[in-house]
Amino acid sequence: MNPTRNDDQGSDPRAWIGRSETVHDTIGPTPVIALTATLDHPAAAVLTGAPLPPLWHWLYFLPMHRQSEIGPDGHAKRGGFLPPVPLPRRMWAGSQFEFRAPVRVGDAVARTSTIDDVTSKEGRSGKLVFVKVRHELRCNGAADPAIVEFHDIVYREAKRPTDVEPPPQAAPTGAAWQREIVPDDVLLFRYSALTFNGHRIHYDRKYVTEVEGYPGLIVHGPLIATLLMDLLRRHAPAAEVANFRFKAVRPTFDLHPFRLNGQREGNTVKLWAQDHEGWLTMDAVATLKG
Repeated sequence: MNPTRNDDQGSDPRAWIGRSETVHDTIGPTPVIALTATLDHPAAAVLTGAPLPPLWHWLYFLPMHRQSEIGPDGHAKRGGFLPPVPLPRRMWAGSQFEFRAPVRVGDAVARTSTIDDVTSKEGRSGKLVFVKVRHELRCNGAADPAIVEFHDIVYREAKRPTDVEPPPQAAPTGAAWQREIVPDDVLLFRYSALTFNGHRIHYDRKYVTEVEGYPGLIVHGPLIATLLMDLLRRHAPAAEVANFRFKAVRPTFDLHPFRLNGQREGNTVKLWAQDHEGWLTMDAVATLKG
């Protein structure tokens, strides 16, 4: 992958708005085979031309930062393409997608990423900075994107003993589809490896508990979103997804199993995840084609 960038740097994170870069990748079969195994599906041949399931494009365009460029949390050091927000905790807060055309095994794909917005506010736990990134994936030189994705990132201050967590929200009831997931160390490791995610909150128990102040390893938000979409595929394998959005509501830790839920109402599929106590951890909605 060879990135090309449109750089317009400034000390104010809002100066990064409009900044863009383009990276290139080829959709190979091995990541598809590996995630198929990780999600516990039977092995199957992956042929050239096979469409990627929704969200599996996250297996490509991986961040190949040099080891010397990695910060103390396992992410790349601040700056580079993303604005240099001086807050230590970084989380994936949610995403919104338009699936306009298939991305297939064998495709040569260009992903153009643009800083769409940067906003700041004061929350219960101090200062927050939200960065919204727009990704557009184009296949084989096409002018129109096959996938448009908005990625919401939140930066937070270091956790303090006096921080008050927001009150939990009860998960909906009455799901037609359910699946229980045991988020053991191996599952978290395999997903981190597949997405080349060095963020230590997902595998370094000493770091996540002693430095970031969480009770256990944090299950990746994108993994939970992928599992929710996988729940839809298991129960409606012929359905084609037009739009999808998800929002991380509450962290999920590796200390207990968690549950995936789904409810179809016509072409709308409500999806959500809940922890072992019944609190909502991720809220999502998929819209199906036709």
